[in-house]
Amino acid sequence: MKKLALTLSVSLFFLCTQAQTNTSTTTEHPADSKVKFKKENVDFGTTAFNKPITVNFEFTNVEKQPVLIENVRTSCGCTAPTWTKEPVLPGKTGKVTTTYSANSVGQQNKTIWVKIKGIDQEKELHLTGTVQN
Repeated sequence: MKKLALTLSVSLFFLCTQAQTNTSTTTEHPADSKVKFKKENVDFGTTAFNKPITVNFEFTNVEKQPVLIENVRTSCGCTAPTWTKEPVLPGKTGKVTTTYSANSVGQQNKTIWVKIKGIDQEKELHLTGTVQN
């Protein structure tokens, strides 16, 4: 009986350990095989109310073919994106630039979605910081 209990306990321990391992692994975003962003999250710190903040998200083409950004969209109209419109050659850099209008006081969390040609899932970038009055 003790042998059975010990065997069940050890088996349960291994099953739980395996389940934890499987849930804690991170999966790479499909865009990461084509581009590598220097930073995916930028904290602009603290700024004054109505003082626009411009942030560049620079990336490198890590693919053997040119990479094209098809579209960039943001989580609100207070953040305006621009981006490299021409194909980025292998090993070269491009950028996504966002200008946040800082028209709301407090902690800010903005999301920028980048659509890369040939990849269905958009790449997320994040802009955070605090706006003071």
